[in-house]
Amino acid sequence: MAKYSEKAQKKVGETLHEMKEGKLKSGSGKRVTSKKQAIAIGLSEARKSGAKVPKK
Repeated sequence: MAKYSEKAQKKVGETLHEMKEGKLKSGSGKRVTSKKQAIAIGLSEARKSGAKVPKK
């Protein structure tokens, strides 16, 4: 299992919370309903902010 930094874990947690509230949207603007997709979005945002996240 890959190890993620605290910052990355927090970011993924935030995106999962947004998904559960129905506020998370994908790049195309559609609402995200998949947990896997929400995690992928969170990891992507964490990478952009400079958190320690393994490669795709």
